[in-house]
Amino acid sequence: MVAIVTPMVAGVQPDTGLDSQALEKLLEFHIGQGTDAIVAVGTTGESATLTEKEHCHVIKQVVDIVNGRIPVIAGTGANSTIEAISLTACAKEAGADACLLVTPYYNKPTQEGLYQHYKTVAETVAVPQILYNVPGRTACDMLPETIIRLSKIDNIIGVKEATADLSRIKLIREGAAEDFLLLSGDDETTKDFVLGGGDGVISVTANVAPKAMHDMCKLAAQGDKEGAEKIDATLTGLHKELFIESNPIPVKWAVHKLGYIQAGIRLPLTWLSKSAESRVSNAMQQAGVI
Repeated sequence: MVAIVTPMVAGVQPDTGLDSQALEKLLEFHIGQGTDAIVAVGTTGESATLTEKEHCHVIKQVVDIVNGRIPVIAGTGANSTIEAISLTACAKEAGADACLLVTPYYNKPTQEGLYQHYKTVAETVAVPQILYNVPGRTACDMLPETIIRLSKIDNIIGVKEATADLSRIKLIREGAAEDFLLLSGDDETTKDFVLGGGDGVISVTANVAPKAMHDMCKLAAQGDKEGAEKIDATLTGLHKELFIESNPIPVKWAVHKLGYIQAGIRLPLTWLSKSAESRVSNAMQQAGVI
């Protein structure tokens, strides 16, 4: 599943415009490359810099363009429970198949606060919901026991775990509700995550090498360690260099280099520095995408 970038017109401004034509082109690319689902307006989609109106608009556009060909998961998390409810309701109305909700950032809730936050959103908006734990971004770590508690709520269907702590797979799998999805949020450890019993990944690397990520995950899910390792070896550079500067700065540069989007991003993010371009370009060459 790709955590897709949000295409923007060329420029670096507080209100850099959205590019609907590029979005359609990019979505068709992913569908053609075998991407299993689109995750729209997540961290990689610059959700933090979009207004709520723009956020809902992009989700509706993605749903309409994809037109049921693959699932669409909408990023609808917020550090305010009422805002998360509003965004999730908007995504449901737009026709999203599920929503991805990051842990509330900056205000650092307790584990009980996290439980009540997600429980309230789930009980208020009847749409499948995926928890998203990325403490490196949010300064808030949702512990396995909290995830397990939340897994018992009917429309909370899975978690995106971006801690890179593979020991959590077994803990959550053993305690969570049956069929609860375990999704990696860390490309670098995805191969081992899936080989260890995880169900897949919501990926940044897949923006640049969607077919390779799809094929690697498929082989890992089948238990083909050798096959998965062979593909993943070509992607190690991307897993690393796409985070040489804050995501999504490097990945937007890479997708622009592939010719799918303009060189546009919103402040406070900036365009990739010249000194980093060769490293990202070399990683793209290693992956065979340029």
